[in-house]
Amino acid sequence: MDARIGPIADQLLLIERELRLLGMWSPAPPTTEALASQEPFCVDTLRLEEWLQWIFLPRMKVILEQGQPLPRVSGIREMAEEVYRQQPLEVAALIEALADFDRLIMQSG
Repeated sequence: MDARIGPIADQLLLIERELRLLGMWSPAPPTTEALASQEPFCVDTLRLEEWLQWIFLPRMKVILEQGQPLPRVSGIREMAEEVYRQQPLEVAALIEALADFDRLIMQSG
């Protein structure tokens, strides 16, 4: 197994943990139509936390499990800072977890 996989997998678990701690983890998925958005981060149909839970985390899990090439760049931290700019203290740990993911992806390329 690629040595880069472990830290990235651990970071994904930290992102999920932060979403759960913030009460942003949903037991029910969004509609199929909402998940099918073609916009970056599904900004037209999903809240960022929904995109993280229902698209980003599952997609990254498949990439890691199947040994597919990792993305070369990630700008999730910047998106989260914009979305949550009114509550920076409440989501600070989530944004840090996303920033660490961005760094790991940049280092893996």
